[in-house]
Amino acid sequence: MSRALLVVRLTVLLGGVTAAAASAQQARLANAKLEVRSASEGLPKTVRALAGGRAEPAWIGYAVPAPGRHQMCCYSSLDRFERVPCAGGCFLEEENRSSTFINSSDAGNCAGHGPDRDLLVLLRIEGGRVHRIRVFSRDCALDAGGLPVLWLTGVEPAESVAFLSGFVNDGSLEKKKQKHSRESALAAIAFHDDPSADAALEGFTAPGQAPRVREQAAFWLGNARGKPGYQVLRRLAFEEPDEQLRRHVTFALSQSGQPEAAETLIAMAKKDKSPAVRGQALFWLAQKAGERATEAIRDAIQDDPETEVKRRAVFALSQLSGGRGVTELIRVARTNRNPEVRKQAVFWLGQSKDPRALEFIEEILSE
Repeated sequence: MSRALLVVRLTVLLGGVTAAAASAQQARLANAKLEVRSASEGLPKTVRALAGGRAEPAWIGYAVPAPGRHQMCCYSSLDRFERVPCAGGCFLEEENRSSTFINSSDAGNCAGHGPDRDLLVLLRIEGGRVHRIRVFSRDCALDAGGLPVLWLTGVEPAESVAFLSGFVNDGSLEKKKQKHSRESALAAIAFHDDPSADAALEGFTAPGQAPRVREQAAFWLGNARGKPGYQVLRRLAFEEPDEQLRRHVTFALSQSGQPEAAETLIAMAKKDKSPAVRGQALFWLAQKAGERATEAIRDAIQDDPETEVKRRAVFALSQLSGGRGVTELIRVARTNRNPEVRKQAVFWLGQSKDPRALEFIEEILSE
């Protein structure tokens, strides 16, 4: 079969599925042997039956509603797909798993194509079980490499979340070629437009989960789950005893679109008992910028009792955009009483290409 893009519209009526429901579950498939099946007996049972009945590899796919507007695709392979509008593509059989997640502010006309916003979940089956999980937005063109694609209709979002949750701690996916699937399972859960996704991700941040699972779950709570996700992160910021996870929570908060996230980062930068966490919070505050963030960084340089936190705060100033960082660094280099802080400020000024920084360094060298 040619690799030319085939737009396959899953409008087949199947066991009571209406035309409207079927048209909402469409994928842009190339090089695929498409079969449409119903998941009316339940997703786990349907997948087991399809996987158990095939010796050769195949893909099982289904669509569920996704919140907001996101585009999930592979752009390293874009030039190998036919050039059509918004036609980023992925080759399912290739080991290259580079996927880009673009949120509503960046996705433009390419995200949320059409009247619905679907997440596509693709499961690679072989030898009677699922070996790999991949997730995409509906506008991503998928090349199946000539394999069968068994497309399921009637999958319920909450059932999908529960099914995918079973793969997050599946030890059989830890081998080299499958280990990404546990992370893909968490990503897939995060992009379900269903409250069960919030509960599932919160559960994966709980003590007793593997550290990597906890960190990935926290990331997706900040990146994709809006206010419910922020509320979980806020609790972790102030109540979680594990310092390493709190450090990761600072990053997760920086990914949140909730206005309150910056305030929580500021509180962590000022009050967390760990200097490492305070320093990390300062770094991510600089990425969010804003006057409140700049003020918090200034306060850390002035008031934090740990020199290492002051050093991190000076570095955070160097990350401020729009020339503000250079202005602040010059002020610190001129006025701060701590010689180590002044030294750090001069160092980061020296890394800047801003002419004001060069002028200041020439000034102090001539004294």
